[in-house]
Amino acid sequence: MSGFDTNPFADPVDINPFQDPSVTQLTNTSQSGLDEFNPFSESSQLTNAARTTPATQPSGHSQPAVLQTSVEPTPQAVAAAAQAGLLQQQAELERKAAELEKKERELQSHAASIDPRQNNWPPLPKKCPIKPCFYQDFSADIPADYQRICKMLYYLWMLHSITLLLNLLACLAWFTVQTDRGVDFGLSILWFILFTPCAFLCWYRPIYKAFRSDSSFSFFVFFFVFFCQTAIYVIQAVGIPGWGDSGWIAALSELHGNLAVAIIMMVVAGFFTLCAALSLFLLKQVHSLYRRTGASFQRAQEEFSQGILTNRSFQTAAAGAASSAAHSAFRGN
Repeated sequence: MSGFDTNPFADPVDINPFQDPSVTQLTNTSQSGLDEFNPFSESSQLTNAARTTPATQPSGHSQPAVLQTSVEPTPQAVAAAAQAGLLQQQAELERKAAELEKKERELQSHAASIDPRQNNWPPLPKKCPIKPCFYQDFSADIPADYQRICKMLYYLWMLHSITLLLNLLACLAWFTVQTDRGVDFGLSILWFILFTPCAFLCWYRPIYKAFRSDSSFSFFVFFFVFFCQTAIYVIQAVGIPGWGDSGWIAALSELHGNLAVAIIMMVVAGFFTLCAALSLFLLKQVHSLYRRTGASFQRAQEEFSQGILTNRSFQTAAAGAASSAAHSAFRGN
């Protein structure tokens, strides 16, 4: 019955796991070792030194591990980088622009050397010391619709010059048979010297410029001067004695004198009549073309004012007049 002496209904004895013999033995040993160990004693240092084994160096070259830290750029750094990029782009654009400008200058110089727009009128020989004063090319300057009328006006000017030369010769013949006609001969020389270049400059070149650039101002200059020229043709065709014109009245008055001189004068009177008739016809033709171009008096005034204001001589004169007026006003005060 000894096996049943234990009371199964009695309170169980508290079992402490740390009272196990193996745990208590290990705890006591560790404490005794820690108590005996002195890290500052000389024997402990020697023991630790003897126990320390040197670390083996790895074979080959090794790089230390670097931890990459992600740094967010500041707004100032971003702005500086953007500005640097813009400056670089600007420098590149400027370099390309300089290259393009250089190429354009080379092309222009090459084109100028190939086809220079030099003055070609009047067509004088190359050995002549006097050079041409104007550039004239109907096919290059004048539109196709206006080339015919412009050439007709040019031929009229040539006929005008020939007629004045024939008038000079007729007055010379008249002066040879009648010595009292020296005034007519002298005036015929003046008309030939004066009206030949003036007609070219005052009405032919304006209509050439008007057809070339569609200039309303040039059209108005042509109409005013050419109307006066037509009136002069009529007066020369009439041939009033003493005015230097070999017209119909002067030619008919010579029929009772020298018949040959009268015939020469009548031929010249016929040329003056032809010039007057052609002038009226061409004036009407130019006016009809002028109405189709859309030119107007207001546009002519604008072109005239712009031309005057952009003229360097006018600007210099105006500045001089303004400065002198200011000085005089200052002195008066």
